[in-house]
Amino acid sequence: MGKKSRVKTQKSSSGASAVVSSKEIMNLISELLQKCSSSGPSAGKEWEEYIQIRGLVDKIRKKQKGMSIVFEGSREHYFPDLMSWVQENGASSDGFTVANFGTEGYGLRATRDIKAEELFLWIPRKMLMTVESAQNSALASLYSQDRILQAMGNVTLALHLLCERANPASFWLPYIRSLPQEYDTPLYYQQDEVQLLLGTQAVQDILSQYKNTARQYAYFYKLVQTHPAASKLPLKDSFTFDDYRWAVSSVMTRQNQIPTEDGSRVTLALIPLWDMCNHTNGLITTGYNLEDDRCECVALQDYKENEQIYIFYGTRSNAEFVIHNGFFFQDNAHDRVKIKLGVSKSERLYAMKAEVLARAGIPASCVFALHYNEPPISAQLLAFLRVFCMTEEELKEYLLGEHAINKIFTLGNSEFPVSWENEIKLWTFLETRAALLLKTYKTTVEEDRSMLEKPDLSLHSHVAIQLRLAEKQILEKAWATGLAKRLNFQKKLEEETPLPRCEESDIALLENTNADAKLPIILRKLEEVEEGQGIQAEEHSQLHNGGKVKYGIDMEANGEPTHDEIQEKVNEDVHSSLDSFGNSNQKDQREVEDTSAR
Repeated sequence: MGKKSRVKTQKSSSGASAVVSSKEIMNLISELLQKCSSSGPSAGKEWEEYIQIRGLVDKIRKKQKGMSIVFEGSREHYFPDLMSWVQENGASSDGFTVANFGTEGYGLRATRDIKAEELFLWIPRKMLMTVESAQNSALASLYSQDRILQAMGNVTLALHLLCERANPASFWLPYIRSLPQEYDTPLYYQQDEVQLLLGTQAVQDILSQYKNTARQYAYFYKLVQTHPAASKLPLKDSFTFDDYRWAVSSVMTRQNQIPTEDGSRVTLALIPLWDMCNHTNGLITTGYNLEDDRCECVALQDYKENEQIYIFYGTRSNAEFVIHNGFFFQDNAHDRVKIKLGVSKSERLYAMKAEVLARAGIPASCVFALHYNEPPISAQLLAFLRVFCMTEEELKEYLLGEHAINKIFTLGNSEFPVSWENEIKLWTFLETRAALLLKTYKTTVEEDRSMLEKPDLSLHSHVAIQLRLAEKQILEKAWATGLAKRLNFQKKLEEETPLPRCEESDIALLENTNADAKLPIILRKLEEVEEGQGIQAEEHSQLHNGGKVKYGIDMEANGEPTHDEIQEKVNEDVHSSLDSFGNSNQKDQREVEDTSAR
């Protein structure tokens, strides 16, 4: 297998291994757990709470300096061992190699021409680090007795990774040694770098991520030190915050969902070598082949020899890329910002509006998105805004009118307005809302662009300002669209232009025709779906292709259950949520995209 693993304990500045009273650290850990487990701060106090939690973490990190286990040498030093291990265990290793691509970091470089849709990479199940492999490892005893681990697969993977890293005989050591020693997730940001994101829509998720990670660490540190089932874990002698931050970031930037061996459900996994691929725009080209029991990836496009091989991580916003992957993607076709809207329950027409929305399958209060691409609002948001701005007479028409059912189905279709007055109202509302959101930022677009030109700007500061700027640009685009649409419909009203009439055959079921046409063909061929064969994951069902059952995989993080959802299952003495460190409403985490591989 090549060189033996070289492991060392980090040294303190004095050159000696750090020796700190275990009682002293445990007191700090208890204080941290209590702080992170208290009720959430009042509105506007989140930053103050973050500073307090970070202060405690910094004290713990200072006490633990020199206690982490790291590998000697650079990451690049271990890539030959990784490739040898891959080849020895039945994975593909021909046609590509690991290479350094400068600002993009390490990735896969083609060593020959690769055609689009060519199967070039496959990894058998035995090489994957999964929740199931954790249950058969040194972690098994603790896993079987801790309800938090059982409910949160990503936390299990993080501890599994740490245990295997500390084991010189681990089967996965060639993979673990090839992982980065540090990451660029916000968990690694300095306080002043996080502060650059104050006022952005992303900052709340970043502060929550830090708090959740600190809470998880404190909880599992105490568990490892006191639980009988953890007495033989290698973590017992060395489990620092920096260790856990590294493991959390490793899992958060790499985890994916794959089917279990029997295909009945999904499980979380780290996929060696495949996770070296960097992201670009495109479609999902990775799937899981249950018959051959392996992950398979086909080429996204033609690649010439020496070109970098990319994959598509999924439809993530730049906020999600920054928070969960540690990078900003400049040409992100799926970038968006969140906007929370709701019908006030105190409004006189609330009941009628809520009923129309319910018939359209839309909540009366919901988090929507404003998109980077055209159109800036989705069919669902268009439908919501139309109902939100309806008069009592219009609501009655959509509830009791002759063609009420058909009208409900056209709410999200831009070609069939409710009325010109309604269109003017909704686009005026969007224009005003975007303008108000832009005023919440402490800097202007021009100031952000000027800051990005500073040569001494740190990488994390540069990413933070890029994200801040991208949010503003999306809001500016929404404002401009609102203005243009408002003027257009005002003109139609003044000219007394007849409203387009909707025939039954025109019903678009809340989806604009143009938007629907952009969906991958595989998602529109529902007749290909075979019933009763697949795992049920979000809007997908299992597809059958050429006798082989395959699951498409994207690099989006899975949505782990929050503590609120598992609260009745865990011990009463855990007073706070141990939220998943990669949780996101839409997926911040990786999901099975059940499509057939090409």
